[in-house]
Amino acid sequence: MARSGGTEGPSPQLPSLFDHLPPWEEDDRAEALTAKVVFPDGPPGDFDYLVPPELASRLQPGQRVRVPLGKGNRLVVGYCVEATIQPVGQRVLKPIRQLVDERPLLSPAMLRLTRWMADYYLCDWAAVLDTVLPAGVRHRAGLRLTTFWAPNTEALAKLDLATLPPKQRSILQILRDANEPLTAPQLQKLAKCSGGPIAALQRKGLLVGRAVRIRRQDIVLPPEPRQPNLPLNPDQQKALDAICQVLHSGQHRTILLYGVTGSGKTEVYIQAIQEVLRFGRQAIVLVPEISLTPQTLQRFRTRFDSVAVLHSHLTDAERHWQWEQIASGRVQVVIGARSAVFAPTPHLGMIILDEEHESSFKQQQTPRYHAREVALQRAAAESVPLVLGSATPSLESWLKAQQGQYLLIQLPRRINDRPLPPVSTIDLRTENSGKKATAITRPLYAAMRETLQEGGQIILLLNRRGYSTHIQCPACGYVLKCPHCDIALTHHRTEQIALCHYCDHHEPAPSACPQCEFPGILYRGLGTQRLEVEVRSRFPGVPCVRMDTDSMQARG
Repeated sequence: MARSGGTEGPSPQLPSLFDHLPPWEEDDRAEALTAKVVFPDGPPGDFDYLVPPELASRLQPGQRVRVPLGKGNRLVVGYCVEATIQPVGQRVLKPIRQLVDERPLLSPAMLRLTRWMADYYLCDWAAVLDTVLPAGVRHRAGLRLTTFWAPNTEALAKLDLATLPPKQRSILQILRDANEPLTAPQLQKLAKCSGGPIAALQRKGLLVGRAVRIRRQDIVLPPEPRQPNLPLNPDQQKALDAICQVLHSGQHRTILLYGVTGSGKTEVYIQAIQEVLRFGRQAIVLVPEISLTPQTLQRFRTRFDSVAVLHSHLTDAERHWQWEQIASGRVQVVIGARSAVFAPTPHLGMIILDEEHESSFKQQQTPRYHAREVALQRAAAESVPLVLGSATPSLESWLKAQQGQYLLIQLPRRINDRPLPPVSTIDLRTENSGKKATAITRPLYAAMRETLQEGGQIILLLNRRGYSTHIQCPACGYVLKCPHCDIALTHHRTEQIALCHYCDHHEPAPSACPQCEFPGILYRGLGTQRLEVEVRSRFPGVPCVRMDTDSMQARG
C-alpha cells in the first residue's frame, strides 16, 4: 500500500519564468519595416513611418513618398532616406500613403554625399536634397499625362460583338491587332472616327485605361564632325601618363594640374577622359561660368559621341531630359557649372574641375557648398580621380600639393613655346591729372584704334554695373545710401534710378541733394553703362555691345 501523502510517477514541472516574455517585452520585440522621411517644406529632422505591405517591395531609399504629417494628418511629400526593419515597440507609426516616384531619384552614394553636406555645411538634409534634384526633375517637366487604352478581355468575353456599332467594332479590332495599348488620338486616326465611339466603349466598360507620363518631344542635337586627337608635347604627355597611372590604380587621388595659360590643359583632359571611357565609365567636367559652357561643350562634342550639359540657364524640360540621359548611362561626358557635380552618373570614372581657383564654384544660397569640396568627397567615396586644373591655383590646393596630399603635375610652357601676351600697367593718376577723368586712357585708345584698323575685336572688362558708382553732394558731403544695407547706391542711367546691388532697393535718381537741396549733386565713379557711352562717343560707327546682368536677362 502506498504511503499516505506520498507521490507516484514523475513530479509535475513548475512553469518557468523564461518560457514566455511578459506582454510589455513582447511589444518591445515587435519589428516592422519602417522608413525615415525628411521634408523640404516641413519640420527639420527625419521622421519614422510604417511601410505598408503593398509598398514593401517597391519602396527604396531615394524615392519621394506622400505621408500624413502633424495632428491634422495633411498629406505632404518627403524624401525616403532609409528603409530598415527595426523594433517599433508600442509606438504607433503612421503609414506611408503613396509613392511619388516609381524608381529612386537618388542613389545610395548620393544620399551619403548629401548627408555629409548637411552635416558639413550646417543645413537641413531636405534642403540639400532639393538642391541636388533640379526642379525640372522633381516636377517631371517636359512630360504629359497620357491615357493608353486596351480592350477589357473579361467584359468582351460576355458580349456579342455583333451588337456593337461598326465604328466600335473597328476600334476593338484595331486594339487586338496592335497587341499594345493605344492613345485616343491614335485610335481616332486608325479608325477614322471621332472621340464618340471611344467614349461609348469606355462607358460600357469594354476598354481599360492606364495613365502614363510620356515626353512631349525628345531633344535631338545635331552631330558634330569628329576631330582627331591633337599631338601632345612632352609636358602634356607626362601629365597624361601621371593621370592614367592614378586611373589604372582604381583608387582615389586628387591631382593638381598646374599649367600656364595656353599650355594645353584641355587636351590633357580630353585624352584622359578617353582612357576613362575605355573602362565603360563616365566623366564630369566642371567649368566656373555658364558662359564657358557652350565653347567647352562644342570642343568636347567634336571628340565624344554623347555629351550632356547641366547648368541653371536650361529650361526645366531640357534639364529633366539631360538628367534622364545621364542617369540611363548613355552619356559619356557631363559638362556644366557647379551644380553638375551632382550629375546622376551611374558609372562615374573621373571628375575634372577646370579653373579650380574660381570663386563662382561657391554657392551663395543655402546650402552654401563649394563644388570643389563636394567633388572631393564624391570622388573619394566612389574611388575615382579628381583633377583640379588652374593657371593660378588656390592657396588651399597649392598648400595641399606642397604637403603631398595632392599629386602636383605642372605644364610650365605654352603650346609651341608661344610667348605670353604682353601686359601693361597704366598709372591712372598721371593719365587723369589736370582734366576730366576718363575711362579710356591714351595708351588704351591707341591700342584700340590700332586693333580696329586691323579688323580685330576688343573686350573691355569692368567689374562695376550701372553708370555712376556713387552719388554725392559737394556742398554737405551727403552720400546717397541704401536704407537697408548702408552702402552707396549706384546710378543706372537707362532707368534713371539709384539702385542697391545687394538688396535691389531702388529710388528715383535725385537732381538735387536730398539733405541740403543743393542743385549741383555729383554722379561719380565708372560703371559699364558709362563706359559704353564713352566708347560709342570716341569710336563712332563701331558696333559696341554691353554684356552685364542688366542688359542680358533673357534666356539665351
